[in-house]
Amino acid sequence: METNEIRRVVEQYSELLLHIALTRTDCAADAEDVVQDAFLKLMTRSPRFRDGGHEKAWLIRTTLNLAHDLRRSVSRRNLPLEEAASAEAGTTPPLLSAVRALPDKYGAIIHLHYYEGYTIEEIAKLLRVPAATVGTRLSRGRERLKKLLEEELL
Repeated sequence: METNEIRRVVEQYSELLLHIALTRTDCAADAEDVVQDAFLKLMTRSPRFRDGGHEKAWLIRTTLNLAHDLRRSVSRRNLPLEEAASAEAGTTPPLLSAVRALPDKYGAIIHLHYYEGYTIEEIAKLLRVPAATVGTRLSRGRERLKKLLEEELL
């Protein structure tokens, strides 16, 4: 990729990708790392895109996958108790905390639908799953989210 093309992509998508990564990771530093890794993959793999929508979908999907990988990494599961407690502490709003607590397949869809404004059909194209699957995951995710929030209030 040329320098001007890289600059354009970073300027155009950084904010969106960072927002998505923040909802799927535990801290801003992790989210920034995920977005940087997504741009690095774009530069090293140089995929061909049909149009701007395809490029955007690739970047969103890559960011979600990288955030998922980060959350699942072994090093994250083996944090000392003090670090895990400090990572959990913060000023994250209860709803966003609850969305983050959902399994990725539900949380990502809820985020894309409610925070980014994508339709079910658009999410299906982004994630390469049938629209019916997106609708089911959205419904189940809302049910789980409701339970999480009810438990938090008790």
